[in-house]
Amino acid sequence: MKKIILLVLCFFGSVAIRAQVQENDYVNKFKDLAIRQMNQFGVPASVILGVAIHESANGKSKIARNLNNHFGVKGKNQVKTIRSAYKSYDSPADSYADFIRLLKDKPGFSKLFEKYTSYNHQAWVKGIQRGGYAQSSTWASQVLGIIRKYRLDQYDNRPLILTDSLVKDSVADQEIKPQQSNRIYRVKKGDTLSGIAKKLGLSVKTLMKKNKLKSTQIKTGQKLSY
Repeated sequence: MKKIILLVLCFFGSVAIRAQVQENDYVNKFKDLAIRQMNQFGVPASVILGVAIHESANGKSKIARNLNNHFGVKGKNQVKTIRSAYKSYDSPADSYADFIRLLKDKPGFSKLFEKYTSYNHQAWVKGIQRGGYAQSSTWASQVLGIIRKYRLDQYDNRPLILTDSLVKDSVADQEIKPQQSNRIYRVKKGDTLSGIAKKLGLSVKTLMKKNKLKSTQIKTGQKLSY
């Protein structure tokens, strides 16, 4: 009897290990794409990967395999292998791009780009749920669980100027309010606005808006509020 129990435990243990390896493989395959999107648009890479893993069952769902749909986006498809109400894409990368487009175009999500930085992943996930991305009331907690389990936040833009305690405080607050921000960055020789934005964990658009800049041109010694 003990041997049977041991075999059962070993079986389920091996299944759990295989599942974790599969999800790590998924992250390794798509993390660079998620990071590029984060740097360009400001959505934390951890959020992009966490939602993709959740919605595509780690890339193993039918719509992921047959439609290249990794985010559960509904719409027309040209694929005849399965009947589905979900949108089809030419490649997974197209699905990732459409996820960003959806967030930017829908009023319920577009405000998140101005409201949160690229390292407040908890705020982003909860904001996406509030915007109506999924009907399940546990959707956000499930996605956040995936982010914690696979430490996806390690791929987010973490400002070098923040200490661990300040990062924890910013995550807890979920929002850096304009009236609380009076920090200054002095432009150094060789700096670019996009490079400074990345270093500070902000989008270029947000940094320009905060400093009322009409172009991305900056000068050495210039002071930028953030």
